[in-house]
Amino acid sequence: MAPVLSRSLTHASVASLPYSPLLSSKTNTQNRLSLRSAFLHQNGLKTNSFSCSGLRWKVDKRGSSVVVRCEASAVAEKEAPEASGEKHEYQAEVSRLMNLIVHSLYSHKEIFLRELVSNASDALDKLRFLSVTDPSLLGDAGELEIRIKPDPEKGTITISDTGIGMTKEELIDCLGTIAQSGTSKFLNALKENKDLGNDNSLIGQFGVGFYSAFLVAEKVIVSTRSPKSDKQYIWEAAADSSSYVIREETDPEKQLRRGTEITLYLKDDDKYEFTEPSRVQGLVKNYSQFVSFPIFTWQEKSRTVEVEEEEEPKEGEETPPEGENKKKKTKTEKYWDWELANETKPIWMRNPKEVEKDQYNEFYKKTFNEFLDPIACTHFTTEGEVEFRSVIYIPGMAPMNNEDVVNPKTKNIRLYVKRVFISDDFDGELFPRYLSFVKGVVDSNDLPLNVSREILQESRIVRIMRKRLVRKTFDMIQELADSENKEDYRKFWENFGKFVKLGCIEDTGNHKRITPLLRFFSSKSEDELISLDEYIDNMDEKQNAIYYIATDSLKSAKSAPFLEKLVQKDIEVLYLVEPIDEVAIQNLQTYKEKKFVDVSKEDLELGDTDEVKERENKQEYILLCDWMKQQLGDKVSKVQVSNRLSSSPCVLVSGKFGWSANMERLMRAQTLGDTSTLEFMRGRRIMEVNPDHPIIKDLSAACKNEPENNEARRAVELLYETALISSGFTPDSPAELGGKIYEMMAVALGGRWGRVEEDEAAAAADSTTESTSDSTSEGTETEVVEPSEVRAETDPWST
Repeated sequence: MAPVLSRSLTHASVASLPYSPLLSSKTNTQNRLSLRSAFLHQNGLKTNSFSCSGLRWKVDKRGSSVVVRCEASAVAEKEAPEASGEKHEYQAEVSRLMNLIVHSLYSHKEIFLRELVSNASDALDKLRFLSVTDPSLLGDAGELEIRIKPDPEKGTITISDTGIGMTKEELIDCLGTIAQSGTSKFLNALKENKDLGNDNSLIGQFGVGFYSAFLVAEKVIVSTRSPKSDKQYIWEAAADSSSYVIREETDPEKQLRRGTEITLYLKDDDKYEFTEPSRVQGLVKNYSQFVSFPIFTWQEKSRTVEVEEEEEPKEGEETPPEGENKKKKTKTEKYWDWELANETKPIWMRNPKEVEKDQYNEFYKKTFNEFLDPIACTHFTTEGEVEFRSVIYIPGMAPMNNEDVVNPKTKNIRLYVKRVFISDDFDGELFPRYLSFVKGVVDSNDLPLNVSREILQESRIVRIMRKRLVRKTFDMIQELADSENKEDYRKFWENFGKFVKLGCIEDTGNHKRITPLLRFFSSKSEDELISLDEYIDNMDEKQNAIYYIATDSLKSAKSAPFLEKLVQKDIEVLYLVEPIDEVAIQNLQTYKEKKFVDVSKEDLELGDTDEVKERENKQEYILLCDWMKQQLGDKVSKVQVSNRLSSSPCVLVSGKFGWSANMERLMRAQTLGDTSTLEFMRGRRIMEVNPDHPIIKDLSAACKNEPENNEARRAVELLYETALISSGFTPDSPAELGGKIYEMMAVALGGRWGRVEEDEAAAAADSTTESTSDSTSEGTETEVVEPSEVRAETDPWST
């Protein structure tokens, strides 16, 4: 019988038998237990068996003695539930829900650690809340903390906490039902009982975070003990199972004082990655760095120790006595110990008045792996309908890759919910594309996240939050622009001016905030950028427009013929030399009731034009304009007298609603542009002539006296194609234009300095043909052909 008495029998059944002097032991070959009649069942020997302590006992009468035996099958039945535990079925259709969680809900496997640490933080928070009214819950189970220990040999990772733990009923209730959140129940209880306080910033509100463990684990074991219970229970489930097992922990070496310990038996594909201590440390720092409880990870460390150096005595030397000091040397040894992973405190949770600038800079460099200090930062808290805390920065340098300018997906904004990192992969939900260079952290307690907490849902709250973030960013930039240190804003504009100009195009609602931030060179400030406010302050009272010209470079803008009359009249013109400038200004249209005017477009009004002289010029040159239009045909829409030229003979201007020369050049350069639409979109070209220029006067005389003269016609063609270049357009046939210029140069230079014939020496040597050579040389005497009687003062060929 003795071998049949297992651990369960000896601990439970025999221990439950009350001590009585009536109980005696007889030693015989069968090792039977004999009891006197006083201990027998109330029915005496009428029954052959009875139950006691949950076991089946059989009574046999042999002569004058009674033998009681415990059936072996009964012992096995008693021990089985403790060994295998109670089997429970999930209350939901787990096969489909688990498949959804593992394969669809989460984007990355590494999320499991964030979810489990968040659950551990919730358990610690619950214990802290409940201990306010019941301090006995804390007991002597140690500090509130979280520990993570990977084991590469076993292929496991264990997350333990000293939180509230769970009873058997809570295990079934919380882990036995998918999407059953103990946190949400606790939050509801807090709301109903106001005495527990209003600080209910718990993390896991959806109840599926625990099941993310099956992303990497083939089996999960949860060992938990609640301070409300004196028993510890184990919850165990496999990844592909529709049931789980709960049993009581009986091993004294595995007893917890309080809290929960989750052990993940990792899949073969994930063992190497998630049992690497440095990888675990990195995940904790990324996702749970700012959790309010300390998180310790099991890490390999090294230390330097001194050891005595063992030296064998050389031949002939005596062995030194034991008392003498031996030589010591240092060596590095490795050991394993716990290391605090979340040393950095959340700076945004502190009062801005208590944080120094150096602390903001240090946090910025550490969080975003930067080596330069930020140009500016702002720390703020918003309250009311939407509450969140944020610290945002303007980086010290622009992105290295130009694609980041137009890519709305950046990793510059780190979103936290209750100090737990959620994501940094956004598509313009929190910041518009043109402010994608801004870096910072945003922490909120009530953001509308999806179940996996990785995707920010579009809602009214998100729109309000985005609006406030953008407004705070503009306030920070404007403060930088208004500061006495002009160098900081110059650095900002050099790095991020293109982003701000992009805002003129994409964000019409914030034009009033964007426009004061713009900076340009101008005809009166070619070396230093000026703002639009400075331009307006410098303009004449009668000037009612802001004039600008868009070119490909500052040098082209300075020498453009469109500026000649404006510079004469001391009117300042903005130089738009970056490709985005012209589109940005066109989207603004006006600023402080001053409209923007492109000086390269038709119908330029300068305000103080002499109308009488202008009418006389139009009347005098109406015949020339018609004649030139007839020669140029469809190349221009019309030819007219200009009021913007002083030294150039002519210029080509664009129609009021067509593309300018700069815009046409940009559209031609587009990689995926459609050249078939250029002819339609570029609009009409208008040729304006300067009535005071000698070339125009010569052509005016030619059209009156010899309208069919080929030289005059060719001059008109050359004048047009030269105006194309000087006005910023691209000639249709550069080679043909070059041929015409060479031809005109040949006429201008022909015989000007005299020519030496190549065959002159050979002709002089031939004595028989000397007379012929003389006559030939007389007949070929060089003539100087003057192209025009009228020469301009700036003619390079005049002497």
